[in-house]
Amino acid sequence: MALANTKRLLGRSGVPKRLLPTIFRVLATWQLSDAQQMKLLGLSDGNILWNWKENPGNAEVSAELLVRSSCILGMYKSLHLLFPTQSNADRWLITANDNALFSGSTPIDLLMAGGLIDLSTVRDYLEAVRCER
Repeated sequence: MALANTKRLLGRSGVPKRLLPTIFRVLATWQLSDAQQMKLLGLSDGNILWNWKENPGNAEVSAELLVRSSCILGMYKSLHLLFPTQSNADRWLITANDNALFSGSTPIDLLMAGGLIDLSTVRDYLEAVRCER
């Protein structure tokens, strides 16, 4: 089912035009640097990031980008459901966390490892916390 949905989305030409601006708004809300944005999106070339921001409709959307985007949007949604104010939700990534997953460091530190597993782990953690409430 998920693979079929991914293939369907990859075949739609309008996906990058709508998806990327939304992702960049979320990343801007979190006040992430270009280097941090590149890590979360799995990019190694700053020119690609710049091109995606300037011309999102021309971007090639891969299955990995769709998964990364899903994780980012899932984290954003969970944070805004967990925290009563937008500022608290948006600061969570840069706030030290005593949970064993983060070992006293900030969630963004874990995310900067850059792996898809790290993105998925943080998203899953937030969804689990949300379900406990």
